[in-house]
Amino acid sequence: MTTIGLARGTVQLVPYQPGWHDLFRQEALLLRSVMGEEALQIEHIGSTSLEGMPAKPIIDLMVAIPSLTGAQRWIPQLEALTYEWRPDTEVPDRLFFAKGPRHQRTHHLSLAEPTSYFYRSKLLFLKFLRRHPDSFAEYRRLKEQLVTQHAQDRASYTKGKEAFVERILQLAEAQKTRHYESLGCR
Repeated sequence: MTTIGLARGTVQLVPYQPGWHDLFRQEALLLRSVMGEEALQIEHIGSTSLEGMPAKPIIDLMVAIPSLTGAQRWIPQLEALTYEWRPDTEVPDRLFFAKGPRHQRTHHLSLAEPTSYFYRSKLLFLKFLRRHPDSFAEYRRLKEQLVTQHAQDRASYTKGKEAFVERILQLAEAQKTRHYESLGCR
């Protein structure tokens, strides 16, 4: 049985579960049935997408959409799928939704343009962790340390990961630049 759901604002890590990928695929099909071709790409993001990583048991999805302004029209349809729109001024280049009752959130959904910093950085971070086992292990240790300190304070848990995430993104960008330069691109 796959564990899913967590009370809003709390932090609990559970061991990685292969069933999370199936839950992502089911939700992606549901979103595609509503959004059609306007869902340019549907990505499984967050720690539930990282095989072997303990995670909060919430499936994080990110949908690439043509226009963030135009995406506002999807709010009623997503609310009909029991997603709650959660305006988030701290992340200006996405629309954010949570699914499930507040005492048992099961999915987080972000709509973003594929050229946005939010979209690109989420994919770059995950790609780097998948290719660098030492960074993957370091992230795992950090998450486990932070959950013991901030089990009832998700904001502090998330803030505690910020420096690590920024460092990984800088390493990933530098690696990408070196790769392009090695191909003779400038």
